[in-house]
Amino acid sequence: MDRLEELKKRNLAAEIGGGPDRVKKQHQAGKLTARERVEKLLDPGTFQEIDRLVTHRCSDFGMARSRIPGDGVITGHGRIHERPVFLFAQDFTVFGGSLSEAYAEKICKIMDLAMKTGAPILGLNDSGGARIQEGVASLGGYAEIFLRNTLASGVVPQISAIMGPCAGGAVYSPALTDFNIMVQGTSYMFITGPDVIKTVTHEEVTKEELGGAATHNSRSGVAHFSVQDDASCLGLIRELLSFLPSNNMQDPPRVEPRDDPDRADESLNRMIPESSFHPYDMEEIIGKVVDEAYFFQVHRDFARNILVGFARMDGRVIGIVANQPAVLAGTLDIDSSVKAARFVRFCDAFNIPLIVFEDVPGFLPGTAQEYGGIIKHGAKLLYAFAEATVPKITVITRKSYGGAYCVMASKHLRTDLNFAFPTAEIAVMGPEGAVNVLYRGEIARSKEPEKVREKQVREFRKKFANPYIAAERGFVDEVIEPSQTRRKIITGLELLEGKQDSLPPKKHGNMPL
Repeated sequence: MDRLEELKKRNLAAEIGGGPDRVKKQHQAGKLTARERVEKLLDPGTFQEIDRLVTHRCSDFGMARSRIPGDGVITGHGRIHERPVFLFAQDFTVFGGSLSEAYAEKICKIMDLAMKTGAPILGLNDSGGARIQEGVASLGGYAEIFLRNTLASGVVPQISAIMGPCAGGAVYSPALTDFNIMVQGTSYMFITGPDVIKTVTHEEVTKEELGGAATHNSRSGVAHFSVQDDASCLGLIRELLSFLPSNNMQDPPRVEPRDDPDRADESLNRMIPESSFHPYDMEEIIGKVVDEAYFFQVHRDFARNILVGFARMDGRVIGIVANQPAVLAGTLDIDSSVKAARFVRFCDAFNIPLIVFEDVPGFLPGTAQEYGGIIKHGAKLLYAFAEATVPKITVITRKSYGGAYCVMASKHLRTDLNFAFPTAEIAVMGPEGAVNVLYRGEIARSKEPEKVREKQVREFRKKFANPYIAAERGFVDEVIEPSQTRRKIITGLELLEGKQDSLPPKKHGNMPL
């Protein structure tokens, strides 16, 4: 009976974490406790905790007198949308959520179980970093977690929620996962903090400016989503998982469609401006094609000249990559290439078909792009599309020029179906640029050079800047009426449902990193 009472005491100690005072401080900071987060994230009553009574093993620096069951991290499994998931939730009320050797072992155990059973790994991060009192044992614990992040990559989905501090070496685990969500005002990520930066470089910067949600969503691209509070963060994780399979051997979950697969939208026939210089919003095109006009956008605030995200077509999950003519004319640059390449590779790893909406005049010119390595970074997107074996369908809405034509899932990269609107312009370069090269001498000799240039531009556009030359060669499978885009894509997805493709035998390729 005494042992039963002892168990109850230890369970209660684990339940309240660092104690009522620290729980109160957590709430005053606008944050839920680790246990509250777990309960809110999972389907009601499904959480099963593992290693609830584990404590640290450090006896130095007075630590022997302070052993709290759970040791600052809650680990276990439960269900989301009735599907199993494994998760850990760092508890900032216990030693500031700092990571010890025992703490790391708890996380590694559930990551190993997730890989064995084929279930997603969810990490709710709220930690001050390595536990200084444990020295290298704590650092080793981080490395063990990083190893498992790497081994699990492409096997099960990994989602990180940054719901408090995440600094130093701790940032590399979220960086290795598939998606990062940050909470505005209460979370931050950085390798070195403002104090160190001020000492070394004499720059003055706040935590929010250096590593807050806005910074990592719009400038660095480290984070994929920014949310207002803990509750929104947990709700977003649930929604994101609704688009993802549990592992790489499964297909993404299909829902009962509530939208007519044969629905035609006549307004699409008028969406593309007559002038190829006028911008339009590709999000509107996507909304008129996908189920219930719902596009779950990923990386919304980073590299806005390209759009990536999930949607459904006749209940099937799809991944969308689309140039955005409303931002930088839809050109590809370093950030957009990296953003899209990573998304393409995720979709390919988890059996999610790729739909590409293309309107790209080329790569963004300039010394900043060239010096920054646009050649290398643009090649990442080319590599990702070429390597992908999932069903791939491309719709060219307007411009498709030069090397960007090749990169954006052209027929030459094993794309299964390539459609084009009648407004599509497929050429080595735009008519104006081409005429300046091809007819430079004639224009220079003319007494009316502008008239000659205009005439040659019209001729070039008529002969080359259209989809029909590419269609004659089989590089475009069909020139379609825009209003029929939804039906064409859904029919294509049905056709490709049993698609099988392969890569040459190899350990792995050498992507241009």
